[in-house]
Amino acid sequence: MPTITAFESSPDRGKGNARDMRVRWALEEVGQPYDVRLLSFAAMKQPAHRALHPFGQIPTYEDGDLALFESGAIVLHIAERHDGLLPKDSNARSRAIAWMFAALNTVEPPIVELGMAMLFERDRSWYAERLPGLQDRVRTRLGELSRHISEADWLDGAFSAGDLMMVTVLRRLNTSGLLDEYPDIAAYVARGEIRPAFKRAFDAQLAVFNAAARS
Repeated sequence: MPTITAFESSPDRGKGNARDMRVRWALEEVGQPYDVRLLSFAAMKQPAHRALHPFGQIPTYEDGDLALFESGAIVLHIAERHDGLLPKDSNARSRAIAWMFAALNTVEPPIVELGMAMLFERDRSWYAERLPGLQDRVRTRLGELSRHISEADWLDGAFSAGDLMMVTVLRRLNTSGLLDEYPDIAAYVARGEIRPAFKRAFDAQLAVFNAAARS
């Protein structure tokens, strides 16, 4: 049974944005049981964890003699080993993988930059001037994605690992108000969030935060 790592006390307060959520969701989608090893921020920087993740972050994935880091690589590994997250058709499979890369490399960077500014730069004198530019960078990507999704339920036919990654990226905008400007994308995210596997993964991650908050 694979073991993943996650925050002992999640900085997002159980909102499901920590990147172990992506791996939990993928494992739930394919019906693969897993163990979780919880780590403090201090433990993440120790040699034992850096041997698994050179950058001292989460999640990691261990299964037998295989150890992986980076949520996208882990989800791709799970999708390739189990049915349900990648199409059988080779071309559709390649397109699903392309959407995984698009979520992480094209859509996520401006969203993360905006989120970091909103969290850590509000008290800076230049914050109000910088914020609209950051928001517009996100709007550019949302507009492009909106044109692609149009009336479709998912990015390319049936739900795939590409959708799993994209939904987890877009959920980072839940408190920004930007998703409200794109009803089709908001509906797309909602379709991901009502999947039973997503709910199981979310509840599992939230339970860790709640337990830490009570201790």
